[in-house]
Amino acid sequence: MRVRFWGTRGSIAKAGPGTVRYGGNTSCVEVRSGGGTLVVLDCGTGAHGLGHALVTAGPAPRRGHLLITHTHWDHIQGIPFFQPLFAAGDEWDIYAPGGLGQSIRETLAGQMQYSYFPVRLEDLGATIRYHELVEGVFGIDDILVTTRYLNHPALTLGYRLEADGVAIVYATDHEPHARDLAAGAEREHLGGEDQRHAAFLAGADLVIHDAQYTASEYPAKVGWGHSTMEYVVDVARASDVRRLALFHHDPLRDDDAMDRLVEAARRRVARSLPALEVFAAAEGQVVELIGVAPGRVESAGAQVSTAMNAPPTMVEYAVVLASGDPQTTAALSDAAQSDGFRLLVAADGDAALRFVRSDRPSLLVLERQLPDRDGLDVCGAVRAEAGTYGQEVPVVITTTDDRVDMWAGGKAGVTDWLVKPFSSLYARARIRAWVLRTVCRWQRAPLPKDEARRLQALRRLGLLDTEPEERFDRLTRLAATLFDAPIALVGLIDADRQWFKSTHGLDAREVPREVSFCAHAIHGNDVMVVPDATLDPRFADNPGVTGGPRIRAYVGYPLAVADGSRVGTLCILDPRPRQLDGAALQLFRDLGALVEQELNRTRPAV
Repeated sequence: MRVRFWGTRGSIAKAGPGTVRYGGNTSCVEVRSGGGTLVVLDCGTGAHGLGHALVTAGPAPRRGHLLITHTHWDHIQGIPFFQPLFAAGDEWDIYAPGGLGQSIRETLAGQMQYSYFPVRLEDLGATIRYHELVEGVFGIDDILVTTRYLNHPALTLGYRLEADGVAIVYATDHEPHARDLAAGAEREHLGGEDQRHAAFLAGADLVIHDAQYTASEYPAKVGWGHSTMEYVVDVARASDVRRLALFHHDPLRDDDAMDRLVEAARRRVARSLPALEVFAAAEGQVVELIGVAPGRVESAGAQVSTAMNAPPTMVEYAVVLASGDPQTTAALSDAAQSDGFRLLVAADGDAALRFVRSDRPSLLVLERQLPDRDGLDVCGAVRAEAGTYGQEVPVVITTTDDRVDMWAGGKAGVTDWLVKPFSSLYARARIRAWVLRTVCRWQRAPLPKDEARRLQALRRLGLLDTEPEERFDRLTRLAATLFDAPIALVGLIDADRQWFKSTHGLDAREVPREVSFCAHAIHGNDVMVVPDATLDPRFADNPGVTGGPRIRAYVGYPLAVADGSRVGTLCILDPRPRQLDGAALQLFRDLGALVEQELNRTRPAV
């Protein structure tokens, strides 16, 4: 893996004689795998130089992936100046945390409105695809990407990239959950969310981490969403990281001050773990990483989808709030309701438990000292509830104690601590992350190993985006009648969508590939049957299950063309759970074979 820094500064670009060596541009990092996959981490002002280098390196088309941590201006300001986005024929996938309001496309278009910029997002010449993410794992060609929420006043994701035996973690704009850690306190063991963050970094060959402040500066920066150098060094040591790049440099810190920061970091490392290499990221710096076991990471395996699965309104998501402090109640109520969450206010711990049993909320926020009992006792009672819900629902404890009792919290099963005072923006971002992090039982289908050949075979059919044909429609009508199914389809799996050549009982002509059941079915040679999608971890939270058409049962036959490539399926969908017996399965295979005959009769497009 090859890493190059194009922008290393935080908050605002700072050009001038004092930032020559470490650079004045805001966040932008280029990563290339051994297989040539291009990933760009954030698109601050450093993206201007990267874009120019890509354009001058050779003619279009170019293919790349842009991973945005969050949409604060210093991380997206370079997008209107990133030349490859203007190049016709280029293809770029843009990934960012999925919020609960504007889409990532709308947010990026906002900074390119007429009042601010002369070119609109719609005027960019490249093909751009947008992906809204939650926590999870997905593949970008030969790179395995893990996403993890960071602690910042806006919904923010960190990215872990793994390929060729190498792991890189990019974690910028992250504040320790326990404030004493930011202040330089050294603990033998981390707890709660700080332990979870350490696990995200664990064993990485290179960690690029926000280290904007020092412990002495932190008291004036509490709640601003950034780390201190002391904390970053300590968490890297605890995570067995090999190399640490201090990043997101404060705009007030010139090159000489950066030198002093690095020296202080190295002195802190030398006290216990000299094997950790620490440096400050500098513009133009290149880091080459060679894995101990080079080879392709099999990102083609089924992974938890990171695609945003939140509905436009969050009224189905309930937040229980139990606090005896009127100011805390008011602040958290405003934060929760601003995103449309259904708020359940409990007067005490017993009332909170009643809400847990009756409403199954998505999040509990409890005061440490409630009128009737300790919030930790309530948390323990929630964890004792039968089933997985009690173990998985996030429980957050609010407190005024900067040094929270991690041991007691861990024993009770506390998810996180919210230390007062806090801003409403911070509370809103944390509530979003806690709710959206709830386990998502939905897996996107991996890409077949013969994907390139398969797409070529599909194109040769000349069927995509053509008008309906009776020779296919009669077969979907027959399938719906024979199997008493309300929906029957002949679907073709394109690069990023499933397009329907024939539909019976469904108005849509295409769906995104990442939500397609049939994208899973083409991996097999025989009929794929899902008796009840709500019980299947691959599909339970799929939008087609939780929303229209309310799929419960799925049966799909993979359609192969002459060269053996499986290009789509004949499938039936049913809002009722069901199973097919041996005779019915054979009949469905026979229908699938008839559809295959029609596909193979198709002449290539002229």
